[in-house]
Amino acid sequence: MATPRKSSSWRILLVDDEPKILTFLALKLRLCGYEVTSATSGEEALALVRKTNPHLMLLDIVMPGIDGLEVLRRLAATDHLPVIAMSARPETRGEALKLGALDYVAKPFDPDEMVSRVQSVLKA
Repeated sequence: MATPRKSSSWRILLVDDEPKILTFLALKLRLCGYEVTSATSGEEALALVRKTNPHLMLLDIVMPGIDGLEVLRRLAATDHLPVIAMSARPETRGEALKLGALDYVAKPFDPDEMVSRVQSVLKA
């Protein structure tokens, strides 16, 4: 089990079009001391990157509209934001990593493992 840390200075942008994942993972991350902002679309995520200046993005790849791969393309052109990609479609892994994601987590995932990966990327 991931150890909760009180480090509210770390801001995470969580992007997923599935409300249950957003709610559960946001709660888990907040309990571990992270400040979490949620987005349900690629469009919203890109707007929130500029508004909230997160330290890390957890990004679902398969979403309607602007998908996670397009978000990664647009981020690569302008930002140096660390991204952990997540998807239930394993065939998206290679493309996500090629487009700049630092890590890739297959859905369904263990929430404690996700927190450990977040901590690893943030060195928290």
